[in-house]
Amino acid sequence: MSTDGASSSEPCPGRIGLTLGEWFESHAKEHSGFDEIELVDLAEVDLPFMNEPHHPRLGRYTHQHTRDWSAKVAEADAFVLVMPEYNFGYNTELKNAIDHLHREWQYKPVGLVSYDGVSAGTRAAQMIKQVVTTLKMTPVVESVSIPFVHQLIDEEQGLVANDVMTGSATAMLDELVRVDEALRALRSTVTA
Repeated sequence: MSTDGASSSEPCPGRIGLTLGEWFESHAKEHSGFDEIELVDLAEVDLPFMNEPHHPRLGRYTHQHTRDWSAKVAEADAFVLVMPEYNFGYNTELKNAIDHLHREWQYKPVGLVSYDGVSAGTRAAQMIKQVVTTLKMTPVVESVSIPFVHQLIDEEQGLVANDVMTGSATAMLDELVRVDEALRALRSTVTA
């Protein structure tokens, strides 16, 4: 899931989250730990900011965009969130996408790919763990943290990953597969 700030009608200048998401999607397909891999770009999903009249835990969605988002999240077995760090935290678009739903996230593993300058987005990754765990998601310890990300972007090739990044991505995917298997029984108890 690519999550840096933008909507389809107003692209964010310098946006690179999709480039990182495409790299990770390609790596995940090569890994083959999951049958299906889908990159979801939040700029294309383009959710408005919390316009549902009811709390998400009730699942009483009145807007089609929320019902569509609910179906997309519900069908997934695991997630990888690709996120930048802004002002020592993760971005608003990602928080909004998470907050639109509730039960759809439960008992699913989540991996984190964070990026920034010197911090590699690690503070954003730490902050989001507090949110996802309260939704009964399980963040895996293995992660991909990309420092000085702009130095790794080539306009023609996209992200030029180094050995540390690909090794971290593989370790995270291995763990997501293990945790997914462990959580399947719990997911079967979640009711609509």
